[in-house]
Amino acid sequence: MNAQSEVLSAHIQESTLLQPAIQAWKIYLRDQGRSHHTLKAFTADLGLLENFLPTDQTIGDITTKDLEDYLEWLQTDRGVPCSPKTLSRRITSVKSFFRWLVKGGVLNSDPAEKVIQKTVVSPLPTVLTPSEYSQALDAADGLRTAANPDPRPYTLMLLVLETALKKGECLSLMTNHLEIENPDKAYIHVRYGQSRYRYKERKVDVSADWVATYQDYAEKYQIKDQVFPWSQRRLEYLLEDVTKAAKMEKHISFDMLRWTSALIDLSNGVEKDRIRQKLGISKVQWREVSNKLRSLAEENGYSIPEETAEGEAA
Repeated sequence: MNAQSEVLSAHIQESTLLQPAIQAWKIYLRDQGRSHHTLKAFTADLGLLENFLPTDQTIGDITTKDLEDYLEWLQTDRGVPCSPKTLSRRITSVKSFFRWLVKGGVLNSDPAEKVIQKTVVSPLPTVLTPSEYSQALDAADGLRTAANPDPRPYTLMLLVLETALKKGECLSLMTNHLEIENPDKAYIHVRYGQSRYRYKERKVDVSADWVATYQDYAEKYQIKDQVFPWSQRRLEYLLEDVTKAAKMEKHISFDMLRWTSALIDLSNGVEKDRIRQKLGISKVQWREVSNKLRSLAEENGYSIPEETAEGEAA
């Protein structure tokens, strides 16, 4: 019996009511390093289930039909709107909870196993078209070479376009994560402090152009440790400066640049698994992302090489 099973069997049984089991699950999630937001959302979802079921119903008596009735109640009878995204998360919460109970040896069978997960496909993101991409880069370069030069927008924007880094990853980037001694073979390390995010760590190539830009920027702002020693809001404003300089209706954001970066790679025939690794996403996540990229390419004037399209379809 593993440690989890021992703890569960000592405190929770089939005859345990739902509330004590939820609290034990919350402690387990916290010990696993889950965020406060996740703890709050998941336990609130199970709290709704507790309110729906009879007060004396034990966890061992909960059936698949009980759970299906609960989900139907959420959607039609509760009287509070439940968006597709929220419903999907609540199903995930229920499935995770009962899977944990079965894995811990408290329950012999999983009543949530046959509950159908309702996956939500989010709408297509906004990206830069090829002409807007050039327009935005030219505007950022203009800020860098102006009479009162500011190299920050260009340095930041070019980095995200080349590496597809998230906003948080840019904020966490340190100078010792840069391997730029040889500009022709330069790359950066994307690192995470928490062990449960280590799978997102990766190495991403950067161009000699970005290295030269960064060196000018680092000298001007005396960069020592943190590559972008500014607040999150300040970085967003730097991209907004490019939006204004380019006189664009679209508001340039990290998410927009990240998707545009992937689109550029796709149109250049970069192997799909390299794009996935660059984005720092799993193979499961890539299925939805790759479909979105193909749709975005068609809608925004990006040409996908034939062999890439065939490879995606395969």
